Amino acid sequence: MFSPSFGEEISAQLHKLTLDQQQQLLAFVRALTRGNSGGVPGRKLLHFAGAIDPDELRVIEQAISEGCEQVNLNEWKT
Repeated sequence: MFSPSFGEEISAQLHKLTLDQQQQLLAFVRALTRGNSGGVPGRKLLHFAGAIDPDELRVIEQAISEGCEQVNLNEWKT
């Protein structure tokens, strides 16, 4: 159910956004209204269990650990 006062508040806030922000909001709202976007239940993915060699998984885990778990505090400084 949609409340008129709620719609007025949304409209008031919408007019404060830039065109780019409005386009992002529209894309977000469209994604919300689509509901389930075609995900697959986990039980249908079980046949993939064990498909990757355990040694390869260790290499992947190590690459993630080395490359993704680090913070560069000076990254945004110019």
